[in-house]
Amino acid sequence: MKAVTPYTCSEQEKNGKIQLVFSFKDDNGKRKQKWVSTGLTKDSPKKVYKEKVAQLVKKFDEDFRSGELTKAKTVKVDKTVISEAALKSRKAITGGKHLFVPFINDWLVTVKPTLAGTSYNSYLLNSKKLARYFDEKYPDIYLEDVTALIIQQFYNDLYSSGLSANTVKHYHALLHRAFRYAVKMDILMGNPTEKTELPKLKRFTATFYNKEELELLFKAFEGDRMELIVHIAAYYGLRRSEICGLKWDAIDFNKKTITICRKIVSDYGSGKEEIVCEDQLKTEASQRTLPLIPAIEKRLKRQKFLETQFSNLLKNGYDHRYDGFVCRDSFGKLITPNYVTEHFKIVIKNHGLRPLRFHDLRHSCASLLVANGVQMKAIQEWLGHSTFNVTANFYSHLDYKSKEMSAEVIEKVFSKTAADEEDFESA
Repeated sequence: MKAVTPYTCSEQEKNGKIQLVFSFKDDNGKRKQKWVSTGLTKDSPKKVYKEKVAQLVKKFDEDFRSGELTKAKTVKVDKTVISEAALKSRKAITGGKHLFVPFINDWLVTVKPTLAGTSYNSYLLNSKKLARYFDEKYPDIYLEDVTALIIQQFYNDLYSSGLSANTVKHYHALLHRAFRYAVKMDILMGNPTEKTELPKLKRFTATFYNKEELELLFKAFEGDRMELIVHIAAYYGLRRSEICGLKWDAIDFNKKTITICRKIVSDYGSGKEEIVCEDQLKTEASQRTLPLIPAIEKRLKRQKFLETQFSNLLKNGYDHRYDGFVCRDSFGKLITPNYVTEHFKIVIKNHGLRPLRFHDLRHSCASLLVANGVQMKAIQEWLGHSTFNVTANFYSHLDYKSKEMSAEVIEKVFSKTAADEEDFESA
C-alpha cells in the first residue's frame, strides 16, 4: 500500500527564485503553509536543484515530525490568550493578504471530503481553467482585491468565448462557495459574487429518440460490448455512472428487482484518471429499487453466463479486479463512464444515426413513458429525480395527453353552460 504523507510539497516561483510550499494541518486541524526558498532559479543545474530540494524536504520533515510545526501556538492579545489561527483571522480583516489562486486550491483541499466525487472533479477542472485566466489577466492578485467587477468581467469573458450560460453558472457556483468560506473564516467581510449578474439560462429542451430510432440503435449495438448498457439506459433511463456501478448483488432474480445504489466516477485528484466506486448517489431519490423488466433480465442472465465462460477460458488472462460488477468486457475489464460516452458517439456516427448523447437515452426513456400516459410522479420515481419539479420542468411539454384531457374537461364545462342557457331561453 502506498504511504500517505501528512503534508504536501509544491513548487512556486517568486521574485525569480523557486520556492518550496509545504502544506499541512496543525494539531487543531487548521491548514497551514510554510514557504521555503531554494535560493535557486529555474535555470539552475538539475543536479544542484535536486540536491537542494532533497536537503530542504529532509529538514522540513524533521521539523514536522518533531511536532514544532503542527503545534497550535497561542499569543496574548489585549490580555487574552487566543490561537494563532484566530490572530491571523484578525490580521486578515485589518490588512492581511492571501493570494487568490493558491487560496482557491487550498479551499478545494478543505472541502473535498464534503463533496461527491463528480462535484469535486468538476470543481477541480474549473479551478484549473480559472487559474489560467487569472494568472494571465491578474497575476499574483490577492483574494482581498478580487472585486465583484473583476468577477463579473470573468463571467462576461467566459460567455463571450462561446461557453453556455449553464457553464458560466458552474464557475459561479465554485467561486460563490469559495468566497463564502472566506467570509466564514473571517478573511473577508462580504461575498463579492453576490453582486454579480449571470447570463440568462435557456430553457432546457431534452433531445431523445423515438421508438423506431431506438430499435435502429439496438440493432447498431448488436454484439457490441456495450449492448447491455445501451438497453439498460433505454429501458430504465439510468445515468451512465449508475449503469457502470451496477453489481450482481443489486439484482435479485428471485424477487425480480434491480436496485440502483452505486455509481462509478473518475477521480483526477492525483493528476491522472482513477476509477472510484461510490455508494453515495447524486441524491437520496437516486437510490431506488425497480422491477426487473423481463427483456433486461434475459440479457443480464446471458451476461452472467458469458462472464463465467470467458473467466474459465482466459484463466489468468481474465481481469478479476472488478469481480462483482455487471458491465465488463470479455477480458473482465470494467467499462467506464468515459468509455461509454466516447464509444456511444462513435457507433452512432458509424451507423449514420441521428446525433445523440448517451445521456439522452435517459430522456428517450422519459419521453416514451410520458407518451404512453405514465404520470409525472411515477416518472420522477423511475428516473430518481430529487423533486417533482425537476421532472415536470424537463418533460411537461411532452405531456400532450394531459392537455387533451384538460381540453375535454373545459369543453364539457362550456357545453354544459351553453345547454343550460338554451334550456333557460326555451322556458
